[in-house]
Amino acid sequence: QVITGGHYDVDCFVEDPNGRTIYKETKKQYDSFPHHTELQGVYTFCFSNEFSTFSHKTVYFDFQVGDEPPILPDMNNRVTALTQMESACVTIHEALNTVIDSQTHYRLREAQDRSRAEDLNGRVSYWSVGETLILFVVSIGQVMLLKSFFTEKRPGSGAAST
Repeated sequence: QVITGGHYDVDCFVEDPNGRTIYKETKKQYDSFPHHTELQGVYTFCFSNEFSTFSHKTVYFDFQVGDEPPILPDMNNRVTALTQMESACVTIHEALNTVIDSQTHYRLREAQDRSRAEDLNGRVSYWSVGETLILFVVSIGQVMLLKSFFTEKRPGSGAAST
């Protein structure tokens, strides 16, 4: 997910150890890519901001490797139904996974909103400094204009008046 920068979009691709592209998307803000690996080795992923040379971007990504281990031992090989305590444990575990996903979502939104607020704060600060400078220039101009109304114009020096 693109958190900050530009139009919140970025190019991405993933390659397997043989160099084959297994995932490629352009100008995406958010995406999910499930993949079951069949080859051992180094998988390469790249986020590209090539189309937007002026805006820097912050990207969040998360890897979930492997299957989640069972909550209870031999849970997959059970023949009998779960006890009330075991089913409560499973329910609590699923609820906690939902909470973890929600917290991640809220952290990302907080990071986006913080970036927007800091950008807005910078713009307001620059605008305020500009208005202050304009106010000083106008004030000095008005003082000089009013002063010119009340100063007496004297004729050129060196001529004697009679």
